[in-house]
Parts: sequence; structure tokens; C-alpha cells
Amino acid sequence: MFADRSASCSLDPGASSTTSSLPSDSKTAQSRDDRNANGTTSEEPALTCASLATGMKCLPASKVTQANGNVLHDWHAEVLAIRGFNSWILEECALLAQLGREGEGKWIEWSDGNTHEAQQLHPGPSPLPPFKLKPDVQIHMFCSQAPCGDASMELTMASQEDATPWANAAPSSNPDDMIGRGHFDRLGVVRRKPARSDAPVTMSKSCSDKLALKQVTGLLSGVTAKLVQVNGCYLRTLVMPEAETVSEAVKRAFGREGRMKALNDWQGTKAGHQFRPFDVRTTGRKFAYSAQGAEAGGSNLSALWTPKRQEILVNGVLQGRKQFDIRGASITSRMRLWKLALEVAVAVGVPAVLRSLDRATYGQAKESAHDDRKQAKDMALKTALTGWKRNERDDEWGLDAR
Repeated sequence: MFADRSASCSLDPGASSTTSSLPSDSKTAQSRDDRNANGTTSEEPALTCASLATGMKCLPASKVTQANGNVLHDWHAEVLAIRGFNSWILEECALLAQLGREGEGKWIEWSDGNTHEAQQLHPGPSPLPPFKLKPDVQIHMFCSQAPCGDASMELTMASQEDATPWANAAPSSNPDDMIGRGHFDRLGVVRRKPARSDAPVTMSKSCSDKLALKQVTGLLSGVTAKLVQVNGCYLRTLVMPEAETVSEAVKRAFGREGRMKALNDWQGTKAGHQFRPFDVRTTGRKFAYSAQGAEAGGSNLSALWTPKRQEILVNGVLQGRKQFDIRGASITSRMRLWKLALEVAVAVGVPAVLRSLDRATYGQAKESAHDDRKQAKDMALKTALTGWKRNERDDEWGLDAR
């Protein structure tokens, strides 16, 4: 069964060489390779782990302005695994760029936008990404627990001794503010990251909300999408444990008939952004170290693994570094991802792509000449994920002094 095999890629040391070196509570983004060692295809393709992460904390809203691209805003496992996937895919682009336009990568290939001449024939304001995922590659994800937020609200309610919504669940008296873990009477809404009712307020949206948005924007971050086409970079399958899956909650959070229903008739963008719901499957496999009920305590420690990198993080930065020290920036931080994307753009040597990334500030690099992705995101937030509050206070910094 595919769902069990997907879980085993993370849980069984014999199925994945990554598991033995990682801490508990692992959640992975996975890629699929249809080619066997002998070059033939199989009905049961091999699963290769591209990114694996643990984590369950995020940065308080009061500290976001101090991050300067060095500190992760959100290191919940699902979010960190997706950021690790972006780091991995950029490194694959860098390898192919080194090989040149006649080279061939394992996962990535050149697109039609890999030359200056091709860009000149492209009439749109956004440059064509020079890379794309190979057509036989699919992306799947396993979560050892239900994503926080709308997809797990019934589980959260069931775990409370008193299911009465917390009186101070919203960050202020403003009724337009995002609610948190409480307000159990309101379902199908955007929530900030759940935490204790007395915890510092965050602007990080729940993992359910972020995964729902990825069904529209794809898994690529703003800077990665300048280099890699969005087509092929959508999540095909989300695998969850049977005990953690409430069918009604999953359909409400992610499905075509739930809160995303307003996007069913949307035609998408010219660049390939569409509403592409992933398939949610369940597995009987259990992760021995998953949090078990109320007795499980939270931790500010997280871990990240990709085929080329391993990191242990504390409070969103490398273990052993002070939180706002630039030397503590993870490979998945805004600063490091932008820097790597810019290095790849230089190696590719297509002026239009380089100009879109070589900007004075991160905010400009993320948004410049990116009309299609912005259109897709705005459409999702306006029609389906209403109430989403953007966190825009960590954009006005550059790479010049780094």
C-alpha cells in the first residue's frame, strides 16, 4: 500500500537511510523516482526522501522585526520540511548549472527559459524559470501527526478536559484578528499557530492553512519559483496516521467541497498556478516517538535533514548560536535561500532571471516580476482562506553586508 510505504520511508531505518540519524516526531517531503536500478519502470516506484524535519514552535510576533532573514518564523515540522525541500531543489539546480546546458540532472532539467534569447521572446513581465522538475517526478508528504489548525480541531477539542473556547484566544480585542487554538465553535477558518492560551502571540498561520495554500501556489517559495517552474511542484499526496485523521476535518480543511470550494472554477494563471488538491491517505504505521496526549511537552529543539545537509536548530537558529546572530542562520532561512537562489541565477547567466533576484531587499527579490504567483496567492486568500494576515515585517534587509 502506497501510504504505508510512504510512512516507512521515514519510519523504518531499512527503508530510508535518514531515519537512524534523526530525532523524534519526523515529518517528510518526499520525491518519487520511477526508474529502477536497471532503468525499467515499476508499478511500485521507489520513494526517495528529499527533506525530513521535526519541530513544533514558531517565533513570537514581537520578535519578527529582529529576525532580519536569519531566524525562522515557523519551525513546525511540516513547514521546516517544505523549506528544506526548497533548499534541496535549489542545490539540484546549482549542480545542473555547473554541468551546463548540455548536462542532465537526476531530478531537475532545463526548461525553455534557460537562455537570454528565449527570455526575449517571452512577452510577460515575469522571466521564465530556467529549470523545471522532470516529468516523471512526483512529490508526496508524510506527517506523523495531523497538521495543526483546521485539519486537527476535532482532535484538539477531544484532548481538552474542558472544551470551552478560551476567552483570550484572539491576539487582541479586534474581531478581525486571527484566532488561535481556541474558539472551537468556529471551524473552516484561518488560525494562527496554536499554543497555550497564555503564550506569546504569533503571526504564523497554522500548518493546515499553509498546506491548503500550497495547493494553489505549489511548494516553491517566492525566490525558488524564480528559478523553477511551478508545474510539477505541487504535493500529490499527504499521508497521515489513521488515528490522527478525522475525515470531516480533512475534507473541510483541504478538499474541493470544503473551505477551498471557491477555487474550483478558477482557471489559474498563465505560469501554471492552479488549485490542485492533494490526495489525503492514511496509514496504520505509527511513529514510536510521536507526542502522546497531554503528557507530551513542547520543545524548542528541531532537526532538519536533506540528502546534502543536516542541522539541529534551537529557537529557529543553529544550535550553539545566539538567536539573532547571522552565523546562526539555517540553510532554510530567508537569507540563506535567497543567497543560494542568487548564486544559481549567476551561474545560469540569464540576465532577466538574475535581475529579478538581484534586488536591494528581500521583499523586492521575492515579489519583483512575480505577477502570476502573487495573483494565485491573492486569489486563494481573497476567496478561500479569508482572514489570513500577512506577516511582512521581515522584508527590508539585503545581502550586501552579508
